[in-house]
Amino acid sequence: MQLFYNPALEDGDNLFSFNQEESKHIIKVLRKKEGDEVYITNGRGDFFTAQVLIADSKLCKASIIATQKRHPKMFNLHLAVAPTKSMDRYEWFLEKVTEIGVHEITPILCDRSERKILKMERLQKVVQSAMKQSMRTYLPKINTPVSFKEFIEQDHKELRFIAHCEEEEKLDLKRCIAADKDVTVLIGPEGDFSKKEIKEAYDKGFLPITLGEARLRTETAAILACTAVALINSGS
Repeated sequence: MQLFYNPALEDGDNLFSFNQEESKHIIKVLRKKEGDEVYITNGRGDFFTAQVLIADSKLCKASIIATQKRHPKMFNLHLAVAPTKSMDRYEWFLEKVTEIGVHEITPILCDRSERKILKMERLQKVVQSAMKQSMRTYLPKINTPVSFKEFIEQDHKELRFIAHCEEEEKLDLKRCIAADKDVTVLIGPEGDFSKKEIKEAYDKGFLPITLGEARLRTETAAILACTAVALINSGS
């Protein structure tokens, strides 16, 4: 089963036309014929079952025959993660947290960040591909990069945590969260947050958390935090 993505599709729509690239893939690669089923999401939780009406490799048209809301969003997980020096590692992180179930991602530029510029269009394609591959129906929102200071100054009403490597008493993330509660987690760059940033986060109500005894890479820490929140909300 392959999932297609189109943000313009609405619950209640009856007809749908694929673009030329998708039409070619459906007809030439998947070899779909008139009457065959295809599946689409709008990235907002809706899963559409459609039936091919016109099997044209330049403009494939389909009729929506069923719509369902998959995995209603009961909470919001926001990961604010400093870009890694290697973009391959950051893209891998985006792919995995999309598969696991993140809702929002903000790249934060920190005192010790080695990378300041991101290709946002490329990152959008990574999360779209991961959403379709994992058959999820919610497309994570990727915000434009902001400074650490700008991010923590925003109006945060959710449960909020910061993961850092300083030696001090910290909370176990798994014991601090509950099902259906919105959560934001800050993950720093390879060189960790600066002491000044940690204090500023504390002043804004962010609590220090541990993700285990090992010293983790940025992308690994973010994936582990995402997994912990997802498991709590799955009832596992």
